[in-house]
Amino acid sequence: MPGESCEDTAVRLAVEKARAGAGRSGLPDALVIGSDQVADLDGVALGKPGTFERAVAQLQSMRARKVIFHTALALLDIRSGRLQQAVVPTTVTMRNYTDNAIHFYLNRENALDCAGSAKSEGLGSALIESMASDDPSALVGLPLLSLVTMLQREGIEVLS
Repeated sequence: MPGESCEDTAVRLAVEKARAGAGRSGLPDALVIGSDQVADLDGVALGKPGTFERAVAQLQSMRARKVIFHTALALLDIRSGRLQQAVVPTTVTMRNYTDNAIHFYLNRENALDCAGSAKSEGLGSALIESMASDDPSALVGLPLLSLVTMLQREGIEVLS
């Protein structure tokens, strides 16, 4: 949306996914999870590239720079309508990789559906120099530490 921050975009999309899932669930008392991620390069949102060419351009723009990946989470209680939301930022410092490395990576890793074209759980880890986050699972796309906290607020103990 025009004028929307990268963080706000991630939250909006996560909430929209949770609401859409609730509408399709057909269940009167389910908890529905929505999550989305936006890569933030100096305030500019890098979404899912969709094409090889856009993925190359994204990775070139991120080379040797810091990117903040905003991973948003929404948990919707269908019965009560209660909506919890959180966003977990992960600051990623990208390596100073070559164009050849970008092409090698993109020819072997399906990263066209990942924010910023960087898939840390696969070969994309070779593009990353360092990461900083309160929740290491956030960069993969679902902040599990926040999810456990939200589930506890709904009376669900994951380990029982």
